[in-house]
Amino acid sequence: MNLSLQTATLAAAALLACGGTSGTDTETHTTTTALTTTGTPTTTADATTTSDATTTDTGTGPDPTTVTTTATDSTDTTSTTGAAITCADLPLCEDFEDSPEGAPPDPAVWTVAAPNCMGTGKLAVAGDQAHSGARSLRVDGGGGYCDHIFIANTAAITGLGDQIYGRFYLRLTDALGQGHVTFLTLKDSADGGKDLRMGGQSTILMYNRESDDATLPALSPAGIAMSAAPAPGQWTCIEFLIDEAAGHITTWVDDVEVAGLRVDGEPTPDLDQQWLNKPDWKPQLEDIKFGWESYAGQSMVLHFDDLALAGARIGCD
Repeated sequence: MNLSLQTATLAAAALLACGGTSGTDTETHTTTTALTTTGTPTTTADATTTSDATTTDTGTGPDPTTVTTTATDSTDTTSTTGAAITCADLPLCEDFEDSPEGAPPDPAVWTVAAPNCMGTGKLAVAGDQAHSGARSLRVDGGGGYCDHIFIANTAAITGLGDQIYGRFYLRLTDALGQGHVTFLTLKDSADGGKDLRMGGQSTILMYNRESDDATLPALSPAGIAMSAAPAPGQWTCIEFLIDEAAGHITTWVDDVEVAGLRVDGEPTPDLDQQWLNKPDWKPQLEDIKFGWESYAGQSMVLHFDDLALAGARIGCD
């Protein structure tokens, strides 16, 4: 299996060989994502067992019809030794190729989780879509909170140090809706054991802090315009950096840094004002989970592939 759990922090960032060259979609889709335009925000009340009521700012701002991204200068494409980093070099690297179709992924690495309650959500390794190789993780997520389902790993993330880099490929069957949904969570022991969540709302990618329901970006027209929306039916490469010591977040979509998904210590209007309501937020992450959780009725069939964690940037392909 292309999976190795190691605790040593990588010395330099490089493009990841896990996943190899751009993989194939078993349908007639391309393997890179064109970011779609964003819609008009609405006020959404999340029906969930936790507090998930987020009010959309309907004040004035730029027309959120184009996705604003900012190129990053921090992308490293080669290691300092000139050798490519392979999947086996990474603390966590999963391509699902060695798990049988119809079964959960390797139970020595992943547990299946449905916190608090269980409904219609289900997941299994599947061959109907793949970014690389022939298999990926398919998640059939329901529209209610209890219809959630995740795979979880706790061993890799705790050995990475303060800077945690992640990379995964995501394929959504449908576009993100107006309501709040989550497809990645990270348990934060420094925030009462609540989750740092990545998902969507107002049709865009966003972060949500479970403890106080803060969103990144703020869901104003200007904030929405600074994020990105993955096109349905295509593979999207999503990378993140969580700097625990500084309390900073950086996010890339298909190798391009997204301005609206950044916390850098400098307050930015319509972007991070909610997030900075906790000025001393410095997470201590204990696990990583991939799956689906919906708070406003949207169901989704989604696929994950080529998941990785490291102590330096991994890159897309």
